Amino acid sequence: MSTADDVLIVVIAGLLSTACALLGSFLVLRRQALLPDAVSHAVLPGIVLVFLLTGQRASLFTVLGATAFGVLCVAGFEWLRRTRIVGSDAALALVFPALFSLGILGIGEFASGAHIDLDSAIYGDITFAPLRTMELGGLEVPTSLVVTGIAAVVIGVLVVLLWRPLQASTFDPDFAELGGLRGRLAGRILLVAVAGLAVVAFDSVGAILVITFFVVPAATARLLTGRMSTMLVVAVAVGWAASLGGHQAALTFDTSIPGTIGLASGILFVLALLCAPRRGLLTRRRRARG
Repeated sequence: MSTADDVLIVVIAGLLSTACALLGSFLVLRRQALLPDAVSHAVLPGIVLVFLLTGQRASLFTVLGATAFGVLCVAGFEWLRRTRIVGSDAALALVFPALFSLGILGIGEFASGAHIDLDSAIYGDITFAPLRTMELGGLEVPTSLVVTGIAAVVIGVLVVLLWRPLQASTFDPDFAELGGLRGRLAGRILLVAVAGLAVVAFDSVGAILVITFFVVPAATARLLTGRMSTMLVVAVAVGWAASLGGHQAALTFDTSIPGTIGLASGILFVLALLCAPRRGLLTRRRRARG
């Protein structure tokens, strides 16, 4: 793998972390951090359905079908949560196993000989991202670079446009509605954006990094700052630091690039957990002794 490919992998991972961290910060604060993982299981019926209709396992239609069921997952979760009959965690645990089970049944009944699974159908691997290219302006450009770049821009614009209702509804949903900020609508748009970004990113760089970048940088930033705007900036910075550090470590020790980037994210979280200026465990212990 050339130096140019290494740079592309870091940039693609950094762009992905930017998009995921912006949305993941709201998910962490809303206690919906497991939603991207739920989407990763709920997309299976869409993959099976597209295979039955087209005979293809990895195409644009596969991504669209998976996205549709990802949106269905978050819609069902949101509906159950709003009934207040069950909590958010229970609502999530009720919806995605049902959709995942539906996909398993579909494979067993209609596509048992097709070797359809999430890895072959939609999960990619960032290690091979520089090898999958598309023509853009007469140049061969990595598809994942285009996808993650567009995703980062779109999510950034979305967060800017919905900043006030998202922020208000995250901390005080009732106030957001009474103030006319349409917090519920903003929340639904957030969930749909999460589903769409997750599925597209699964195809481009793989599930390990997507789920990691949705949760870990945001959780790390939450330990380091108490301001929402600062949290988003810190979360993005943590994602880029993990991308660069994890990639370099993977090259040094000849390990899996996605796995090492995920591990680097976890290490940064542990450091913040221990040493954060106000919420770190060691900081609290020093204060208690003082």
